[in-house]
Amino acid sequence: MNNKIQEIVERIKSGNRFLIATHINPDGDAIGSALALAIALEKMSKEVVVYDRDPVPYQFRFLPTADRVVNTLENVGTFDAAFVLDCSELDRVGQGFSQKVATKSWINIDHHLTNENFAHVTLIDKDACSTGYLVYELAKALPVEITKDMAVNIYTTIIVDTGSFRYSNSSNDAFRTAGEMVDLGVSPWDVAMHVYENQPQKRLELLSRVLNTLEVAQGGQVASVAVTKEMMKETGTGPDETDGFVNYPRSIEGVEVAFLVREVGDMEYKISYRSKGTVNVAAVCQTFGGGGHKNAAGCIMKGTLAEVTTRATNAVYEVLKSPCQ
Repeated sequence: MNNKIQEIVERIKSGNRFLIATHINPDGDAIGSALALAIALEKMSKEVVVYDRDPVPYQFRFLPTADRVVNTLENVGTFDAAFVLDCSELDRVGQGFSQKVATKSWINIDHHLTNENFAHVTLIDKDACSTGYLVYELAKALPVEITKDMAVNIYTTIIVDTGSFRYSNSSNDAFRTAGEMVDLGVSPWDVAMHVYENQPQKRLELLSRVLNTLEVAQGGQVASVAVTKEMMKETGTGPDETDGFVNYPRSIEGVEVAFLVREVGDMEYKISYRSKGTVNVAAVCQTFGGGGHKNAAGCIMKGTLAEVTTRATNAVYEVLKSPCQ
């Protein structure tokens, strides 16, 4: 057994109350891994609180026990350990999160290329297809049965983070684990239908506006789209409805890197980069205080929309023109 997994197992066995938290604006890996771990711990008669600052996105509300996620840390008490999943740094859970939590120890389970190693115990595998896969490896070391509810959550983490097995992290482990989840009763169609085939009409209305902002630069190698607060207000949408929009510019022939610029505050924008493999966008984002994976990363930039878009484009261009690239 992996020594890190063994250490986490011992902390679980010796504790009674656990917090499981994940990053703001959660995706399927964040929510699925948190719910799968919570089910496993409760099978051991542990008390568990699952927290995310933001609501569960519409396409993941079908996940077993998704309605248990709380969005406040008021009156939650003290924990024997706090798990932070799918996060490379504590601030990704929300500003001031660590000051709001009373815990004896921090446990971090993550697969991002950039990680600040903030926890007392870490289970980090940068080659893992999803954080949910790592949770599955942990769950197999616990004295619990892997249930269908756990399997649905774990399968979803893999489907989402591998882009339905289209991305470079679609490893043997990803396919093998997905197959094991199907053996446990997961219906691939049911998961796909909820995640990809259940869009609210307002999301497509937002997408039509976003695609009108398409810009292609640097000889066709960089493409971007933008989402403003005004667009979301006009369509009655929120940040979770923008999930996947960046894949449209990335799909353009010849584009090596695409990014989505989303307005999050006054003169403040979140940049979500996606690469086809030529550019390490995690390294690009680190220069702006962000991070992530080699082919999927994000950061925050300040300025006007035009300024931010130019800065984000130029940062990629500097890498593309490098002789070491």
